Amino acid sequence: MMRRRGEQREDSATLIAMENSSQNSYGSIDTNAPAQNRNVFSDGSTRVDFVLVWEEPRSSKEEESTGVSPTHRKWREKFLNQLRRTGLLLELKEVLQTKRKICFVLLSAPWSVLCYYAEEISLRVPLQVVTTPFINWSEKVLSRLSIPNLLFQDVPNPPPDYYTCQFRTNKLQRFLGSNDRETFFKSTQRHQVLYEILARTRYGSVKKGRVGIDRLLSEQVFTAAYPLHEGGFKPPNPPVPPQSLGLRQILYTYWARWSCFKRYQPLHHIREYFGEKIALYFAWLGFYTGWLLPAALVGTVIFLFGFWVVATDVPAMELCDSGNSFIMCPLCNICSHWNYSSICLTYKVGLLFDNGGTVFLSVFMALWSVTFLEYWKRSCSTLTHRWGCSEFQDIEERPRPEFTAMAPMTMRNPVTGAEEPYFPESKRLNRTLTGCMIIITMVAVVLMFLITIILYRTIIGIIISKSRNSFLTFSAGRIASISGSVLNLLVILMLSRVYISLARILTRWEMHRTQTKYEDMFILKVFIFQFVNFYSSPVYIAFFKGRFIGYPGNYNTPFGVRNEDCGAGGCLIELAQEMLVIMVGKQLINNIQEFISPKLKSWWQKRKISRGQKKEKEGEEVKEKGKEEVSPWEADYQLLVCEGLFDEYLEMVIQFGFITIFVAACPLAPLFAFINNCVEIRLDAQKFVTEYRRPVVERAQDIGIWFSIMQFITHIAVLSNAFLIAFTSSFLPRLYYRYTRDSTLKGFINFTLATSPRNYSQQHQSCRYQDLRDEEGKYLPEYFHLLAIRLSFVIVFEHVVYFIGHLIDLMVPDIPEEVEMKIKREHYMAKEALAENQSLGETLILGEKDDLSGDLRQRGSRPSPPPSPPPPQSASPPPNLRDIP
Repeated sequence: MMRRRGEQREDSATLIAMENSSQNSYGSIDTNAPAQNRNVFSDGSTRVDFVLVWEEPRSSKEEESTGVSPTHRKWREKFLNQLRRTGLLLELKEVLQTKRKICFVLLSAPWSVLCYYAEEISLRVPLQVVTTPFINWSEKVLSRLSIPNLLFQDVPNPPPDYYTCQFRTNKLQRFLGSNDRETFFKSTQRHQVLYEILARTRYGSVKKGRVGIDRLLSEQVFTAAYPLHEGGFKPPNPPVPPQSLGLRQILYTYWARWSCFKRYQPLHHIREYFGEKIALYFAWLGFYTGWLLPAALVGTVIFLFGFWVVATDVPAMELCDSGNSFIMCPLCNICSHWNYSSICLTYKVGLLFDNGGTVFLSVFMALWSVTFLEYWKRSCSTLTHRWGCSEFQDIEERPRPEFTAMAPMTMRNPVTGAEEPYFPESKRLNRTLTGCMIIITMVAVVLMFLITIILYRTIIGIIISKSRNSFLTFSAGRIASISGSVLNLLVILMLSRVYISLARILTRWEMHRTQTKYEDMFILKVFIFQFVNFYSSPVYIAFFKGRFIGYPGNYNTPFGVRNEDCGAGGCLIELAQEMLVIMVGKQLINNIQEFISPKLKSWWQKRKISRGQKKEKEGEEVKEKGKEEVSPWEADYQLLVCEGLFDEYLEMVIQFGFITIFVAACPLAPLFAFINNCVEIRLDAQKFVTEYRRPVVERAQDIGIWFSIMQFITHIAVLSNAFLIAFTSSFLPRLYYRYTRDSTLKGFINFTLATSPRNYSQQHQSCRYQDLRDEEGKYLPEYFHLLAIRLSFVIVFEHVVYFIGHLIDLMVPDIPEEVEMKIKREHYMAKEALAENQSLGETLILGEKDDLSGDLRQRGSRPSPPPSPPPPQSASPPPNLRDIP
């Protein structure tokens, strides 16, 4: 039987008895920072927890001319009335412009509503302060090596660490800071309560999906809904002591400024202001960037090693000194013969990317990616335990508000025993299959565009080859290849925007229960598409281009066009070029867009709001606008809507794929990624602190499905690099020639070139082409020897790397030993806190006096039981709260 949400159940469990000092303020990280709070109602005391905004014409005539929908007004009034019924406090503010009126509705949750919903959505509140300091992993390494830590910075007002448990109203007096109702719930927790109410409140028919603030925003009934920032971000002038800065000012001063790029991120401050989900993103991005440094150094050394190879390589000297010795067959049907010595420079540039160090770099990056993911799991488990999110997805995560409102039936949760909304799995499966068909269709569209770009390169190469300009004719293949790469990048960016919008609609339609599941399925859909979208062209160049062209006199011609051949310098240099254009080009476009676009949007938003602004009306009093300070809700309305973390994660994971899957083709990829990420952290920090409205806090246990995607990329990268070295690089042919023919590699160039068949030479000039064939066009025995070596190399390479990676996985525990001990201790404390022995009448208490060994506290003797405090009155639900839709 479904339990009404307003029912309170008796619970006689006794929490840990502890001193409840008024000096311990849980809701604020610094009780000594005297800051005037302007986020209040007109009475000067009621806190503003959330703001709703809409715009409308000033006069009824303008309403008719602009086509303001009376349905929207009806929905808005009904929605606001429902909010009043839940017990929320509302206050209307109006800002008059020349033709329009901006209406702000300030929302505040009274104590009874906060207590009711805090228990409803399982907010966690503090039991006891944890005194164990948090030490960064690199800080530990540097201290062991006795190296000064230049990355450390002393950020003021560090948030304290607590042992926490889920809030219960009838045990209020057992929580830290419960005697101060104004600061007991943190501002971010108040925002969570308000958003929960807004997201599940209906304004029309549930069957038609008329539920929640998100739907109202999409219908333009409201133009914005947001919690307020805590003051401005710029430090005051004249300067004040760092301890007196507000949290937003601390984040700007010690995190968002460009000068902070060489310092640790203040992750605990970020979590305190933006919540666990955003803090975990920046923690992962900083961790990933730090791990990119050794990869960038190794890749750069391998690239510089290539210069030594170029200077001493015997085949390169032979090719450059060959003159007219090697007349090559035409690369297309209308192309002319050419001298192999003409690609001397291109061949040497190719050696920078294709040399013996490439094998070492591929093995290094494969093991690097496995080790990086293993140590991230350790770091993530440390952070989530400190932030109280270790068991969030397994036990605490509630159904999405939209799912709660629209699910057709309810079912008892087997874990918590609570009655929860339920959507039939059979219906969800049908919808998921429909979504899969659409995904397959979109992937087919991507492959069609790939074929189109291949044909474009071929046709453009033919057209340029017909040009009378000798330089253009000689560079036809290179011009076609570069222009094709740029065109491919534009197609990728265009298709990405279309598919992301489509994937969002499909995922919402599938009705997933929790926000984590919803986001995971959305991310999975987009990644499958983006994986094909971004990597299809490099995969084609690396493994298929130039493989099935035939030989002179017997070329393969699907679609009536000769198969595309690799350029004069080989396919590996083309792959490096494609990688640099797509990866670096995309990073440059994204960074320029992230730097310029928010500033332009913010400028336009402020200009649009202030352009026609005349006066502000508040009650009966009218004040001139320019003579008073802008209110916090107006200032935040001029900021941009926070777009979430999806695009940020996607950009980084696609980058992770490039530096692991195709690193054998471009050793400099990790260096470019490292430089980009140093810029990316500051750009993202500035957006969140200075340019975005404050997002609603979201809890998270980890980075979600992105971790599984990176594990998948790591496995794919091992196979990809094995095949790149075996079939695309010249490493194995050189090694084979060195051990079977000449250890100095003299004659290697001639070894790799076949002579055109006799029937072709009778009609055309005799020429050479890259292959291991005889004069009849049949494969030589060396081809099969080399093929066996290549396949053996792939098998040995992937087995060795997978084996070492598995060893690393076994040797590195997912959870550090000290964190595991803390988790066990917290579980033990919770067990003791919830246990009650009536016969003994005593409760085990762990206090500061029991701390005998630093980090690990020994269990002390049982003190005499404290007098049981009178049970507090359970907070009754606010008026008509049980009637919430």
